[in-house]
Amino acid sequence: MVPERQHPILPQEGKRNVLVTSALPYVNNVPHLGNIIGCVLSADVFARYGRLRGWNVLYVCGTDEYGTATENKAREEGLTAQQICDKYHAVHASIYQWFQVDFDFFGRTTTKKQTEIAQNIFWRLHERGFLLEDIVEQLRCEGTCPFCSYPEARGDQCDKCGKLINAVELREPTCKVCSQTPVVQSSKHLFLDLPKLEAELEQWLERSTGSGDWTANAKQITRSWVRDGLKPRCITRDLKWGTPVPHPDFSDKVFYVWFDAPIGYLSITANYTDQWEKWWKNPQQVELYNFMAKDNVPFHSVVFPCSLLGAQDNYTLVNHLVATEYLNYEDTKFSKSRGVGVFGDMAKDTGIPSDVWRFYLLYLRPEGQDSAFSWVDMATKNNSELLNNLGNFINRAGMFVSKFFESCVPAMALQQEDKRLLAQVGWELKQYINLMDRVKIRDALKCILNISRHGNQYIQVNEPWKKIKGDETDRQRSGTVTGVSVNVACLLSVMLQPYMPTVSQTIRRQLNAPPSVTGTLLQGTGNFVCSLPAGHHIGTVSPLFQKLESEQIESLKKRFGGQQVSTVVKPATTPASGPAAQTAVNGIDAERARELTLAVAEQGEKVRTLKGQKAEKTVIGAEVTKLLELKKQLSLAEGKDPEPVLTKELCKRLQ
Repeated sequence: MVPERQHPILPQEGKRNVLVTSALPYVNNVPHLGNIIGCVLSADVFARYGRLRGWNVLYVCGTDEYGTATENKAREEGLTAQQICDKYHAVHASIYQWFQVDFDFFGRTTTKKQTEIAQNIFWRLHERGFLLEDIVEQLRCEGTCPFCSYPEARGDQCDKCGKLINAVELREPTCKVCSQTPVVQSSKHLFLDLPKLEAELEQWLERSTGSGDWTANAKQITRSWVRDGLKPRCITRDLKWGTPVPHPDFSDKVFYVWFDAPIGYLSITANYTDQWEKWWKNPQQVELYNFMAKDNVPFHSVVFPCSLLGAQDNYTLVNHLVATEYLNYEDTKFSKSRGVGVFGDMAKDTGIPSDVWRFYLLYLRPEGQDSAFSWVDMATKNNSELLNNLGNFINRAGMFVSKFFESCVPAMALQQEDKRLLAQVGWELKQYINLMDRVKIRDALKCILNISRHGNQYIQVNEPWKKIKGDETDRQRSGTVTGVSVNVACLLSVMLQPYMPTVSQTIRRQLNAPPSVTGTLLQGTGNFVCSLPAGHHIGTVSPLFQKLESEQIESLKKRFGGQQVSTVVKPATTPASGPAAQTAVNGIDAERARELTLAVAEQGEKVRTLKGQKAEKTVIGAEVTKLLELKKQLSLAEGKDPEPVLTKELCKRLQ
């Protein structure tokens, strides 16, 4: 049996000790589906699987709460930074609870432990000569990326191309606070001397990537950083909201969030147990898995490991760095301001169970390339894979036992056809274990669906509902097919547990499966055994899934599609009072301008993509016309004269 968890969970001699972390979600907003699948949900599936395998697993996460974005959000909502953190920490915790993400501990970074551990690592780096001082020309702003022209690059890194930026390199920089062009200022800061640690980092990377399950994108991103040559990395910021720098010459500064935030894994564990060092200073006994989206890779594969290597305190470093690509929404990106996409706090209001959400997100998990959430596809996968394939097989197997054999599993006399099915099922089970061991979560899910497909075909060919009405031989054959099928259904309940925990529990309850079944089937190399022997009494069987109707899906698609950009310009309104008020003065509508800036960027990207694909001129022309109209509206929202309409000749040149 899989033992009940006894907290605190600590490494054990003779066990596989697995420490699982997911990138700490930033506290200042509500996570969308892409955020959820990229880190916490993927890590949850693997942690659940590890527990089924009998590993000693600790899964920790928490909200990342310091930094500029929190200060900006507090200003926007008229709250203090701490109030913003308290508010959104609770929002995050509630969302993950609804999605059944089973953390062993979900903490936060605004704690005394965070200050103690971060400052300790800082002093160790300082004492060993791995910190530098330098003057920085800085802006607190966003602007256009000098590398890829993304319009909302932050003053330290572009979220689109991932390149590091000095804020003074941004084109058209704009202050986040007052929307004016900021003034360049000089400030003395501390830097982590990455070049000095580069040789040690490369030796560690060679060992870790060679022996661990690093995703291809994690390896590629890390290689590109190291190949381009490491540069000193600033670890301090001129802010108030953050972990204080303890050095007397920098007492007016805090640690930069990307030095500070990964240390949150350690401090969150320290808030879970005062024996946290048994996990984090124990590389001989502990395997560390980091889950994240690809934009977080360099901080977990270069910056954070260098901080720990430089501290020279026997820290546990990542063995398996698991990074996803991006999940988009339909044919665009998630956008809270434009009401585009499903955010975590909205999912339960759709009436669709959290297990179905989990299934679909994991089915299209962006493992090798970006993928896109689609309402129509979600309905299709629910109705075909869950309802008609998986649910149909499990329900039929249980119903045959109830209806034909008075809820008792019949005796089984295996023939060649039954053994063929068991061989297929056994092969898929071994594939599932092999894939899950290597964190191929999406591919492993397909093994579950393949088993139920084999099972449905097996039932269809053998027709137990007909044979039960025949002679003694036929009735025995009906019993064998039913008994084999219900045992396969029981296996599926276990394999489903990491993906759909409620459905898994429901199946086991309906089949009255013994508690030991969850461990028996996934231990070792994984052998399919008979868990429900002849004479086993099952419970009440009922359907597991409901059909998603096209009307329901169309309604949801419309609801989460955002407001289409109107051709009518919003009139300027009298601004509300208070720090969270939106500005709409002298013909300037700041909120509208922000929305339209995003829309212009996305439409421009669409035009460039179509041109790159050499689409038909009429198609490109239609999209160019939309782009021009958006730019015109943007000019009006910014209080400027609209740009003159382009001539047909210029439109042709654009195409």
